[in-house]
Amino acid sequence: MKNYLSFENQIKNIEVELDKLKDPYNKEGISTVDTGKINKLQLDLDIKLKEIYSNLDPWQTTLVARHEDRPKSKFFIDNLFKNFFPLEGDRLFGEDKSSIAGLANFEGQSVVVIGQEKGDDLNSRIERNFGMMRPEGYRKSIRLMKIADKFGLPVIVFIDTPGAYPGVGAEERGQAEAIAKSIECSLTIGVPTISIIIGEGGSGGAIALASSNKILMFENAIYSVISPEGCASILWRDPKKTLEAATAMKVTSKDLLKLKIIDEIIPEPIGGAHRDRDQILLQVKKSISRNLLELNTLSRHEIIEQRKTKFLSIGRDKGLSNDALSSEDLFSDGLTKIFNMNRNIGKKKIYILSTVILLSLLFFTIFQLYFR
Repeated sequence: MKNYLSFENQIKNIEVELDKLKDPYNKEGISTVDTGKINKLQLDLDIKLKEIYSNLDPWQTTLVARHEDRPKSKFFIDNLFKNFFPLEGDRLFGEDKSSIAGLANFEGQSVVVIGQEKGDDLNSRIERNFGMMRPEGYRKSIRLMKIADKFGLPVIVFIDTPGAYPGVGAEERGQAEAIAKSIECSLTIGVPTISIIIGEGGSGGAIALASSNKILMFENAIYSVISPEGCASILWRDPKKTLEAATAMKVTSKDLLKLKIIDEIIPEPIGGAHRDRDQILLQVKKSISRNLLELNTLSRHEIIEQRKTKFLSIGRDKGLSNDALSSEDLFSDGLTKIFNMNRNIGKKKIYILSTVILLSLLFFTIFQLYFR
């Protein structure tokens, strides 16, 4: 059974009608298949899908990113990589089922793969904790990234999480520290790293694994510091103002590419990645191949420097403010202000000294005239 979003009612009606026409054994009894009408409805469906999905607002994009049928990390790991060998546990506490990690082969090259997994049905979602990783999940990722660094293996990460798990147990075991250590490890290893945001990239739970040389993002994915509902509740005191919140936070791939927070948008089939899994699989494979080919030419030092420069430059050239300055402009502007301030202070010192001397002479003259 297909799942439809709130803005897809017209699409649902067309597809229901199509299914009836394609099934000769429908409720009305045996009937002939009207191919002409089927072709017309299929054309109408394609037009409607293109019309709706080319004009999605940020909140609708958020709903698509969370779609139940959207392909998850496990799907990409199973279909893009060969000889996947899972590695489990953080060697400190235990295994976290919300992340899948291990060694694999991609187009003849050995790689380390890490994926945040939400699950496909109710039972698997509960087992996977809806993709919300606990500290042991991040520490497992750190363990694998260090193995990758030791043996010179590229790291490929699939990100799909509403955020890190905020439970009491997770906090007691050091959730914040685990996220911080994961970010640190991601930034310091000397092998190529590629992070792909395939659905939700929520809060520190996502950035813990997205501090990579290349950050790729599905066309209808989102990446934000907080969910639109959470932002609306805090800023507007109204969780229903999700559209305003999603728009203000610039969570969509197009906005984030303009801000240079991500490096590339992976185009999705019309109607979302869940409508044509083979096509999205091909797009992801092409993107990973292209970026790996580019990063494999860099030395260890160049890889670390590229990553460092990438993150230090975020927000320097273009941000939410129209008058944002680059790092060089900020530096030169700061020096100019310091020199101007010193010059002004120097001028004021001369003025104050001259005033004091004049007042002293005036006082001395008055004293000589009236008190002698």
